Amino acid sequence: MGRFVAIDYGTRRCGIAVSDETGMYVSPLDTVASHELMNYLARYMESEQVTCLVVGKPLRMNGEPSEAFIHAQRFLQAFRKWFPKVPTDWMDERYTSKMAVQQMAEAGFSKKDRRDKGRIDRMSAALILRSYLDVENPSGS
Repeated sequence: MGRFVAIDYGTRRCGIAVSDETGMYVSPLDTVASHELMNYLARYMESEQVTCLVVGKPLRMNGEPSEAFIHAQRFLQAFRKWFPKVPTDWMDERYTSKMAVQQMAEAGFSKKDRRDKGRIDRMSAALILRSYLDVENPSGS
């Protein structure tokens, strides 16, 4: 089995998180400039088998797609062209940035670290992936 990869897609930068090969553990991986994301993923997939790419779906509070959805959708369309054999999926990303900052505060991160947008993006991607894996495999096995 390969790894699951999640993307918290933004127009400037993207947070990336990965699972272990069992799909049980999730870790923030990196933050990459949006224009470099596809090349970064290509290099990553040269050394790691990817079971599925999960992209955070930017939704409004009422469940409708936000303006950011168009950008994430374009990225996912391009990814599917570059990597047609890698399955893809969406996961609701509402509240992940707030939850990431809250988790960092609970873990004792300094205020400076909690303001680091790249760190927040990585943590948000990890929360997106954790939610996705919990929904796809709620028993944890």
